Amino acid sequence: MENKKHSDFVPDDIIAGRNPVIEALKSGAQLDTIYIDGSGGSLNLIRSLAREKGIVVKDAQDKKLSQLSGGASHQGVVAVGACGEYVTVEDILAVSAEKNSKPFIIICDEIEDPHNLGAIIRTAETAGADGIIIPKRRSASLNATVFKTSAGAASYVPVARVSNLAACIDFLKENGVWIYGTDASGTDYCDTDLTGSMALVIGSEGFGISRLIQKKCDFMIKLPMMGKITSLNASVAAGIFMYEALRQRRSSSK
Repeated sequence: MENKKHSDFVPDDIIAGRNPVIEALKSGAQLDTIYIDGSGGSLNLIRSLAREKGIVVKDAQDKKLSQLSGGASHQGVVAVGACGEYVTVEDILAVSAEKNSKPFIIICDEIEDPHNLGAIIRTAETAGADGIIIPKRRSASLNATVFKTSAGAASYVPVARVSNLAACIDFLKENGVWIYGTDASGTDYCDTDLTGSMALVIGSEGFGISRLIQKKCDFMIKLPMMGKITSLNASVAAGIFMYEALRQRRSSSK
C-alpha cells in the first residue's frame, strides 16, 4: 500500500498555490475567502481579482496557510471554497413575498464559530426562516464545516453576506421589518409579540451583540436564566428564540 505524506491530504474545499487560485478566480469558481501572506506580483493580482468578485481576502501568516492546506505547498496563498452561493438581502425579502407571509429573518452578528453558524442555519431551515444575514468581516462563512454542521440545510436557506450590517438593518427597517436583538437586558421572550415582520439578531459567542447593532434594534428580548450559568451557546439560544417565533406565528394564523 502506498504511503501518503501529510502534504498529500488537502481538503476538497481548499485551493493552494498562486496559479491554482488565479485560475479558480478567472473561472468563476465559488470561493468564500482567500488567505494571503505577503504582497507583490501575482499576490497583488489575486487581491485585485478577488476584490472585483467581492471575495473576502484576509492576511494570514505562513502557519495559518500551512494548516489550511494540510501542509501542501501554498506559495503564500490559500483559497477556501464556498459550499453555496450568497444571495442579496432583496432576495431574502422576496422569499416572504413569494410565500405571502411576513418576513422572518435571522441576523448573525459576528458569529465566528462555523459550527455555531451551521447549527443556526439548520434550525433556521426547520423553523421556516426566510434567510440569514451575516457580515463579511469577523464572521464564519459558507465553508465546508458550516455545510456539514448544517446537515445540508445550507443548500436550502438563503444566506446574504453584507459589508455593512448596520446599513443592512436600516434597509430592512425601510422595508417594514422590525429588528429584535437578543440580550440579557431585554424583555422576556415569551412576553414579546414575534408575529410581525421581524429580523432576529443573534450576537457573537463571547461578546453578544455589538453596541452599534444594539442601538439599531427596535426591541431587546431575553431568555430566563434560572440556574448558576447565565448564558447559553449562541446556536442553542438562537434555536429557542426561533421556535418561540414559529410557535407564535402559527398560533396567530389559526
